[in-house]
Amino acid sequence: MTTDLNGTSPLGVEIGALAGGSADLASYTGRAVLVVNVASKCGLTPQYSGLERLQERYAAQGFTVLGVPCNQFLGQEPGSAEEIAEFCSATYGVTFPMTEKVEVNGEGRHPLYERLVGFADAEGHTGDIRWNFEKFLIGRDGQVVARFSPQTEPESADVVAAVEKALG
Repeated sequence: MTTDLNGTSPLGVEIGALAGGSADLASYTGRAVLVVNVASKCGLTPQYSGLERLQERYAAQGFTVLGVPCNQFLGQEPGSAEEIAEFCSATYGVTFPMTEKVEVNGEGRHPLYERLVGFADAEGHTGDIRWNFEKFLIGRDGQVVARFSPQTEPESADVVAAVEKALG
């Protein structure tokens, strides 16, 4: 299947990497990508551990987690890029790529999230991101194939099944 990265694929947008420069989302074409808006000071922050385990478990099969820091939910990601990177590495051993901090809702919503929020989760929710750690799975063809609520643990049966199917 041919993917039009400049059309509807979330991988067709420009976004910076946390460490500077481009995150080069187009380079993930042909991989399954779990995009997660993350925060360092949230009750759900321990999900970083499960996200890292998913990364380790499936990376060799063509999978990556992509963390997208966001400070829109009660200011739970207030740090600089350096502080976020240090927290993720030192506290959770995060090795998966991270983007620059962006807005996921409202007038300043990043184009990446413009392309993600129209996809419904299993309960039918579309639209605005509800909280930190909402998850979108992008298939190898560059299209969104699943959406998971913030409370859905990264290693839940539903997420693992969706990742395995996307890698299939």
